[in-house]
Amino acid sequence: MATNQHVVPRNGNWAVQGAGNSRATSIHNTQAEAIDSARDIAQNQGTELFIHGTNGRIRERDSYGNDPFPPKG
Repeated sequence: MATNQHVVPRNGNWAVQGAGNSRATSIHNTQAEAIDSARDIAQNQGTELFIHGTNGRIRERDSYGNDPFPPKG
């Protein structure tokens, strides 16, 4: 089952973690590296990406699921 991906701060690094998982999928030195990794996973699985700030709160969200109303053009 595909799960939404979260980029979260963890012990001075950044973790990519699937929703509901207790373990991180991967750990990165920078948030940008973690976002790239999580975006690839979310795109492949057709799920959502949640990017958390250093305070742990969600600061950005991207959806890679099937859009019932895709842009025209």
